[in-house]
This record gives sequence, structure tokens and C-alpha cells, in this order.
Amino acid sequence: MKHTSSLLCAVLPAMPLLAACVAACVAAPMACATPASVELAGNAFITSADKGAVIGEHGLTGWSNPSAVASTYFRVAEAGPVQVALDASLADGGDSTIRVKINGTPFDVRLAGKARKTYAVGTVNVPAAGYVKVDLQGLTRAKATFGDVAALKVTAGATLNYANDPANYYWSRRGPSVHMGYTVPANTEYFYNEMTIPKGQDVIGSYFMANGFGQGYMGIQVKSPGERWILFSVWDAEDGAKTTLVSKGAGVVDNAFGGEGTGGQTYLSYNWAAGTTYRFITRARPDGKGGSDYSAWFFAPETGKWRYIATWKRPAISTYLTRVHSFLENFIDTLGYTQRRVQFGNQWARNVSGAWSEVTSGRYTGDATATNAQRMDYAGGLENGKFYLRNGGFFAEHVKTGQSFTRPATGQTPAVDVSALPMQ
Repeated sequence: MKHTSSLLCAVLPAMPLLAACVAACVAAPMACATPASVELAGNAFITSADKGAVIGEHGLTGWSNPSAVASTYFRVAEAGPVQVALDASLADGGDSTIRVKINGTPFDVRLAGKARKTYAVGTVNVPAAGYVKVDLQGLTRAKATFGDVAALKVTAGATLNYANDPANYYWSRRGPSVHMGYTVPANTEYFYNEMTIPKGQDVIGSYFMANGFGQGYMGIQVKSPGERWILFSVWDAEDGAKTTLVSKGAGVVDNAFGGEGTGGQTYLSYNWAAGTTYRFITRARPDGKGGSDYSAWFFAPETGKWRYIATWKRPAISTYLTRVHSFLENFIDTLGYTQRRVQFGNQWARNVSGAWSEVTSGRYTGDATATNAQRMDYAGGLENGKFYLRNGGFFAEHVKTGQSFTRPATGQTPAVDVSALPMQ
């Protein structure tokens, strides 16, 4: 979306004056631009202090903590000046002084009165295409709060991108999910993958999914500062018939899941570490009765052995592994400003006849948040001979989705005897 509507020129009837106005707008496009309304509800996060400020459907509210920082992000397509103002009010009728930093340049703004109005902040020169970060922090207040801020009013000569679909603000704040799809032979019974999360990229809310397939997925999550999971889930059948647990490994928890579809979930609490390469195997095979059984195993170099996670039976489908893929997502919307990255290497498929095939091609795609340009902080492709995915953090150098990549073959057939994999 580009906001450069020359409203002043449009109302001038005299052609000489109109020509002069158009020339002036070409010379200084910001003077004629219509400000974009960057709603905090879909584009802002509390990035410092977790109390005394909230981002909700009306933007920044309940703002009483001077330690709280609300950060709003929007993207400019090219270098140039960017002018920022605030749509704000004070429900208690008091007054306050707040500090606004635009890419680190500070401006102090005084807010006063109950009425919502636009407060000028300032202009900065953005040196290159990418995201602009605007931080709000309270300095002084006469009453209970520093004020409520609904939106930034942003004027720029370049195209702006930001979340502008209120119905999907939850998803835009979670950030874009990205995927790497693999082409495997027909009748693939086992899929093997190796995954590494670089140090510092294991942030809370991350799901690093290694082995996805048409009916489920397996990977590792950061649930909280003290809890990490190895997760394996299988969807219920499309006709609503329930997926049921056949068996599970020691220490594995099983339950049903809901929210984004329904199905069976199993997880193992395991303190996996960033910088370490872990291995994953998933298996699918028809059960001969109209359903299919799905199993998963996890290899940790810390223990030197394969751990059995579970086997789930899904009714109303008879299949081997299909739509094999990996993905990267953030599942906590309040942490959508954090960055995560993952590498996938040495993928192999084993068919029902027992033949291993190396999988070297991957197709990089994104979800609707990415394809609809609600967020543009996503990337994927090849690095150091492995596939990689990256999202969150509002970085500048996004990579267009819909591309295919081929990694160098390793020739390193998985050193695993699948017939000896544990089943308990």
C-alpha cells in the first residue's frame, strides 16, 4: 500500500496552479502524502516489562508503568524521510509526557485531555529499506496513566507495509510461518531428518517442526523458560472420527488437542539445547483395516539412543507418508517480535521395500500472514549445505516465498536399523 494521495492538488481548479502543485508534490512527495494509520492492535508489542501496559483491540491501554516499552513496527520499501505522529488520548483527563523513539532517535511528546487527537512527533531519515521501530515509554503523568495510543500516523514517500487486516491481527502479531516442503518417493514409510537450532534462536514460543506429513507433524518447542518439548501430533479424520493412541514411550504425555483443528497429541519434556543437531524419524503405514498407523522417534546425542514417542491410529485413511515438510512458527502472539531460525539437513526417505533415497530438493513457502504482506520478516533457502527457515524479529532482508532449492547430497544414509527402533 502506498500513501501518496495529492489531495491538495485535486481541489485546485486552475490548471497553472494544479501543474505547480503536482510539480511540488513530485519534488517533495511527503508534503502531499496521506498519513497511513498503523494500528497498534496489529503492529505493536510490549517489549519491556510485562505489567502496567497492554496491547489489545484498542491499541495501547492500561499504560501506568514507566518501565514498560511499547514497540510498533512498519516497513518502508526504500530509504528516505519518515514522519510519525500519534493518535492518542487520556481517559482520565490528565496530562503526561512520553518519550517516542523512532529507530532510536528520541522525541518527547506531551499528551493532554480526554479527546482522541493526533500529536506530532517528528521526522527521521531511514537509511535503507526495512522495518522502522517506534518505541513508546512514559516519563511523567499527572494521573493514573500515560494515556491510550490507538495508532501511529506515518507519512513517507515510499511504500509502507504493516498489518492492516483487523480480523487477523492475532496472526499478524504471531508473525509469519514458513515451510520447507520435500519431494519423496511413492510409498515412503519412514522419513528421516536432522535439525539444528542455532544458539540464541531458541526463543520462547517457537515450534521447530522437523517431520511434517499430510496428517500430522513432529518437532520441538520452547514452551517456557524452564520447559521444552518433543512434540508429535496426528489430526483427527476429516469426517470427525477420532485418532486414538496405540502406544507411547516412557515419560511421554498424551492428550487431545484443539484450537487449530483437533487430534491426538503426545509430548516428551526434554531439555534440548540450541547448537546441537537432533534426529527425527516418522513412519506411516496402512493398518489393513481402512486406517493408518503413525509413529515417531527422537534421537538425542546427549543420550546416544533413539527415544520412542508414540504411535497413533488415524481412521478413514490408508496411506504411507505424503506431503512431507518442515516448518517454523511462533505460537505466542505477544512474543511475535522475537526472531527464530532453524536448519534442516540430511533428509532421507525409506520406502515400503526398504530402500533409502536421499531427499535433496525443498520448496519454500509461507502462510497467509506472509503472502498477504501483513508481515515481511521471513526467509528461507540454503545455507552451509542445509535448508534453513527464519521468521520474526522484523529483519529487513526477507526472501520471496514460492522458490525451490536443492541442497548438496551428503550420501550419508541414516545409521539406524528401523527394525530395531524401540516401541516402548
